[in-house]
Amino acid sequence: MTKSRSVTGWTRFAAVLLVFGGAMTILAGISAIFDDRIFVTTRHYLFSFDVIGWGWAHLILGIVIVLAGLSLFKGATWARIVAVVLAGLGAVANFLWIPHYPLWALTLLAIDVVIIWALCVGDRRAHT
Repeated sequence: MTKSRSVTGWTRFAAVLLVFGGAMTILAGISAIFDDRIFVTTRHYLFSFDVIGWGWAHLILGIVIVLAGLSLFKGATWARIVAVVLAGLGAVANFLWIPHYPLWALTLLAIDVVIIWALCVGDRRAHT
Protein backbone atom coordinates (compact mmCIF):
# COMPACT_ATOMS: atom_id res chain seq x y z
CA MET A 1 0.00 0.00 0.00
CA THR A 2 1.40 3.37 -0.99
CA LYS A 3 1.55 6.16 1.49
CA SER A 4 -0.55 9.13 0.50
CA ARG A 5 1.06 12.52 0.66
CA SER A 6 -0.51 15.90 1.04
CA VAL A 7 -2.31 17.19 -2.01
CA THR A 8 -0.78 20.35 -3.45
CA GLY A 9 -1.84 22.84 -6.10
CA TRP A 10 -1.53 21.00 -9.41
CA THR A 11 -3.03 17.80 -8.06
CA ARG A 12 -5.95 19.71 -6.54
CA PHE A 13 -6.41 21.60 -9.83
CA ALA A 14 -6.41 18.34 -11.80
CA ALA A 15 -8.87 16.77 -9.34
CA VAL A 16 -11.31 19.66 -9.75
CA LEU A 17 -11.01 19.43 -13.54
CA LEU A 18 -11.51 15.65 -13.41
CA VAL A 19 -14.70 15.98 -11.39
CA PHE A 20 -15.95 18.78 -13.67
CA GLY A 21 -14.96 17.00 -16.89
CA GLY A 22 -16.43 13.72 -15.65
CA ALA A 23 -19.71 15.43 -14.79
CA MET A 24 -19.82 17.02 -18.26
CA THR A 25 -19.12 13.61 -19.82
CA ILE A 26 -21.95 12.11 -17.77
CA LEU A 27 -24.32 14.82 -19.03
CA ALA A 28 -23.27 14.19 -22.63
CA GLY A 29 -23.89 10.48 -22.16
CA ILE A 30 -27.31 11.02 -20.62
CA SER A 31 -28.25 13.41 -23.43
CA ALA A 32 -27.25 10.88 -26.07
CA ILE A 33 -29.07 8.02 -24.35
CA PHE A 34 -32.40 9.77 -23.83
CA ASP A 35 -32.63 11.96 -26.93
CA ASP A 36 -30.16 11.10 -29.67
CA ARG A 37 -31.86 13.55 -32.04
CA ILE A 38 -30.12 16.53 -30.39
CA PHE A 39 -26.81 15.39 -31.81
CA VAL A 40 -25.85 16.08 -35.38
CA THR A 41 -24.64 13.02 -37.18
CA THR A 42 -22.44 13.49 -40.20
CA ARG A 43 -22.27 11.10 -43.08
CA HIS A 44 -19.09 9.40 -44.15
CA TYR A 45 -17.23 10.16 -40.93
CA LEU A 46 -14.36 7.76 -40.48
CA PHE A 47 -15.33 6.93 -36.88
CA SER A 48 -19.07 6.26 -37.18
CA PHE A 49 -20.85 4.93 -34.07
CA ASP A 50 -24.40 4.54 -32.83
CA VAL A 51 -25.15 7.66 -30.78
CA ILE A 52 -27.02 5.78 -28.04
CA GLY A 53 -24.20 3.23 -27.64
CA TRP A 54 -21.70 6.06 -27.59
CA GLY A 55 -23.84 7.75 -24.93
CA TRP A 56 -23.55 4.69 -22.68
CA ALA A 57 -19.78 4.69 -23.17
CA HIS A 58 -19.65 8.37 -22.16
CA LEU A 59 -21.89 7.78 -19.14
CA ILE A 60 -19.76 4.94 -17.78
CA LEU A 61 -16.48 6.73 -18.52
CA GLY A 62 -17.79 9.90 -16.87
CA ILE A 63 -18.74 8.07 -13.67
CA VAL A 64 -15.30 6.44 -13.45
CA ILE A 65 -13.60 9.81 -14.12
CA VAL A 66 -15.57 11.50 -11.32
CA LEU A 67 -14.62 8.71 -8.90
CA ALA A 68 -10.95 9.04 -9.88
CA GLY A 69 -11.13 12.81 -9.36
CA LEU A 70 -12.59 12.37 -5.89
CA SER A 71 -9.87 9.82 -5.04
CA LEU A 72 -7.24 12.25 -6.28
CA PHE A 73 -8.23 14.73 -3.56
CA LYS A 74 -6.95 12.21 -1.01
CA GLY A 75 -3.47 12.26 -2.55
CA ALA A 76 -3.19 8.56 -3.35
CA THR A 77 -0.41 7.75 -5.81
CA TRP A 78 -2.54 5.17 -7.60
CA ALA A 79 -5.19 7.84 -8.18
CA ARG A 80 -2.66 9.99 -10.11
CA ILE A 81 -1.83 7.12 -12.43
CA VAL A 82 -5.46 6.12 -12.92
CA ALA A 83 -6.42 9.76 -13.50
CA VAL A 84 -3.82 10.19 -16.26
CA VAL A 85 -5.02 7.00 -17.97
CA LEU A 86 -8.68 8.01 -17.65
CA ALA A 87 -8.01 11.53 -18.91
CA GLY A 88 -6.25 9.97 -21.90
CA LEU A 89 -9.24 7.71 -22.56
CA GLY A 90 -11.53 10.70 -22.14
CA ALA A 91 -9.48 12.65 -24.67
CA VAL A 92 -9.75 9.83 -27.21
CA ALA A 93 -13.50 9.45 -26.57
CA ASN A 94 -14.05 13.18 -26.98
CA PHE A 95 -11.97 13.24 -30.15
CA LEU A 96 -14.23 10.56 -31.59
CA TRP A 97 -17.28 12.54 -30.37
CA ILE A 98 -16.33 15.70 -32.36
CA PRO A 99 -18.70 15.15 -35.32
CA HIS A 100 -21.69 14.68 -33.02
CA TYR A 101 -21.22 17.70 -30.74
CA PRO A 102 -18.11 19.67 -31.79
CA LEU A 103 -17.96 22.49 -29.23
CA TRP A 104 -18.66 20.24 -26.26
CA ALA A 105 -16.19 17.59 -27.45
CA LEU A 106 -13.40 20.10 -28.11
CA THR A 107 -13.94 21.72 -24.70
CA LEU A 108 -13.73 18.37 -22.91
CA LEU A 109 -10.74 17.37 -25.04
CA ALA A 110 -8.92 20.52 -23.92
CA ILE A 111 -9.84 19.83 -20.28
CA ASP A 112 -8.48 16.27 -20.57
CA VAL A 113 -5.19 17.54 -21.99
CA VAL A 114 -4.84 20.09 -19.17
CA ILE A 115 -5.56 17.35 -16.60
CA ILE A 116 -2.82 15.16 -18.03
CA TRP A 117 -0.41 18.09 -18.06
CA ALA A 118 -1.25 19.10 -14.48
CA LEU A 119 -0.75 15.57 -13.18
CA CYS A 120 2.46 14.98 -15.13
CA VAL A 121 3.99 18.30 -14.05
CA GLY A 122 3.77 16.84 -10.58
CA ASP A 123 3.94 18.35 -7.18
CA ARG A 124 7.53 19.46 -6.96
CA ARG A 125 7.09 20.74 -3.40
CA ALA A 126 6.18 17.24 -2.22
CA HIS A 127 9.61 15.89 -3.26
CA THR A 128 11.76 18.52 -1.55
